[in-house]
Amino acid sequence: MELHEIIRDYKNRFHLSNIALAERFQVTPNTVARWLRGEVKSVQDETAYNISQILGFDIQKVLSGDAVTMKRPILGIAKAGYDMFLEENYLGEESVSMEEYRKGDYFLKVEGNSMINAGIVHGGLVYVKQCSSVNNGDIAVVSLNDEVTIKRFIKLKDEIVLSAENPEVEDRHFTVKQAKDASLKILGKVLFSKNYV
Repeated sequence: MELHEIIRDYKNRFHLSNIALAERFQVTPNTVARWLRGEVKSVQDETAYNISQILGFDIQKVLSGDAVTMKRPILGIAKAGYDMFLEENYLGEESVSMEEYRKGDYFLKVEGNSMINAGIVHGGLVYVKQCSSVNNGDIAVVSLNDEVTIKRFIKLKDEIVLSAENPEVEDRHFTVKQAKDASLKILGKVLFSKNYV
């Protein structure tokens, strides 16, 4: 990857202006603009350190073409079932490829087996792209009231269904009003799962 690709990816991911990027990386907006135009191919050590701290990987190694282990945080535990609150605990980090790093934001540890037929099992991890909407039928991390669950999100004309991938677990159906009253909110889209059991 080249410097302009790394900076543009970060800018687009977090919807940042050049000024906001400059503040985060402790450089001038002009420097950011030069990076994005591809005019600068390398950075000084102090700047590389600042960027690396924010991005979570050693930018100098990426720019030199060395293999780098990318990591994303495991931010908590979510139920592949119902009636569980998201435990917001930092549980460590999980390795991802550069491509996976660019696509997603964090992992959640799974408890329960309501999504077992989708390959999401108790004790596994799901990799999540943080977003507030998903396509109909996507597997999403959803909060309702203070509960967090992982389910297939289905929006019908007058109804929202949180669908399980296990015949032993009931789907949950909400009218639009019930969804609003329950503060139903999409927190992210599940990109894939890693199972260690």
